[in-house]
Amino acid sequence: MKTLILGGARSGKSAFAQRQALEGGLEVIYVATGQAGDGEMAERIARHRAERPATWGLVEEPLALAAALRARATPERCLLVDCLTLWLTNLLAAGDRRAEREIRGLLDLLPALPGHVLFVSNEVGQGIVPIHPLARRFRDEAGRLHQAVARQCDRVTFIVAGLPLVLKDRSA
Repeated sequence: MKTLILGGARSGKSAFAQRQALEGGLEVIYVATGQAGDGEMAERIARHRAERPATWGLVEEPLALAAALRARATPERCLLVDCLTLWLTNLLAAGDRRAEREIRGLLDLLPALPGHVLFVSNEVGQGIVPIHPLARRFRDEAGRLHQAVARQCDRVTFIVAGLPLVLKDRSA
């Protein structure tokens, strides 16, 4: 089962994804895409680590997400990817060719990926049009990525104020 969990900043999407992973009863590997580029981000990462069960595995992969998932996905395992928008940020910083190759690799891999995969991502397209060209590009690329991943997922849930709104559920 593939699940996309979207929401705004501090919406409760990561906590929701962690509950889903726990309830699944499978071995869980947390796939972190963020990088501690400054002190504030290092604190965020430490806080996320403290909130996760100590029994979960951890893979830190800021760029080669498809390869990390391919290497670890099994029918008996849940992979929790947090988050796609940080991954996209890393890819855009790495350059257009790398971004295109990695995104295509993920989308090509998804249909055949075994086990349960939970993707967490920030919905950034509901605000105003950003004034800066890079911010507009990020918003547009995130929207396209979310649409493409959502098409391939069995379930898509939008989190608002900690409350889940199921947008798509092929498992029901």
